[in-house]
Amino acid sequence: MAKPLVVSIPHNLGKVEATRRLHGGLSSLKSQFGDKIASIEETWTGDTMAFRVGAMGQTIAGHLDVLDDHVRVEVQLPWLMSMIAEKAKGFIQKQGTLMLEKK
Repeated sequence: MAKPLVVSIPHNLGKVEATRRLHGGLSSLKSQFGDKIASIEETWTGDTMAFRVGAMGQTIAGHLDVLDDHVRVEVQLPWLMSMIAEKAKGFIQKQGTLMLEKK
């Protein structure tokens, strides 16, 4: 199994506000990138969200933990997609920051 991709997204919102802004955030990705994303599942347990995204015939699974000053995202990429890990990291960083900036 490939090493997980870990992304840290800093914020200064506090844990409660960051969690509020991220709730339902993956749904907005579906509306933005619907032609590339087949399915999205997100399940929250406290300040942790487990997710599964079906994209390009592959399933991407992971979780994120909301902390006081950053969000830690850990993604297990399928072998085929692990070759584009750096691009995926940039995408996760950008989309996560956009979700946190929205009020």
